[in-house]
Amino acid sequence: MPDPISWAFSWPYYAAALAFGYLLGSIPFGLILTRMAGLGDIRKIGSGNIGTTNVLRTGNKGLAAATLLGDALKGTVAVLLVSQFYGQDMAMVAGFGAFLGHLFPVWLTFKGGKGVATYLGILLGLSWQVGVAFALIWIAVAYLSRYSSLSALTASLASPVLLVLLDQWQLAELFGVLTLMLWAKHHENIGRLLKGQESKIGSKSKPATGGADPAS
Repeated sequence: MPDPISWAFSWPYYAAALAFGYLLGSIPFGLILTRMAGLGDIRKIGSGNIGTTNVLRTGNKGLAAATLLGDALKGTVAVLLVSQFYGQDMAMVAGFGAFLGHLFPVWLTFKGGKGVATYLGILLGLSWQVGVAFALIWIAVAYLSRYSSLSALTASLASPVLLVLLDQWQLAELFGVLTLMLWAKHHENIGRLLKGQESKIGSKSKPATGGADPAS
């Protein structure tokens, strides 16, 4: 922990990194892109979630892909830009801010997505090897189970473990916290998985039900 003098000097930079990450993370790409495409408010479709999986329910795969890319890049850009000028410690703070911004965007009364794409983007920016492993695990579990939520939960659980194996302890601590937050946002999905009632990838859109999105 920094001594009192160094902390007094550095805390404004940490606060700025957190705020910068939060503002980037809070950009609701799913909502913006679907409105620009003339599809209305994504929050009134499927689960009402603003993330990739719910955008896919509109039937527009291109928009879903663009949402995935945007939500991931806001995490990657946050950590890479801050890392370029202030190093990894500050980048981790920016990454945490971006994740908070996606989950709790001020523009949407703090009702955001579930964080999977942004989690991946932050991971790719801080440890690309584990980011690639996350993506491969997600794809493998999704192929076998057809559950987006199960894929995200499994991949996120594996990430801190892989970071420990690579001796990246600080990152493992960060992603341990992000994983707990991601799992908390998926608590309803976990309940439906246990009951065998979870929606599978490719399910058709329907009016918003208030929280049935597998992952985003």
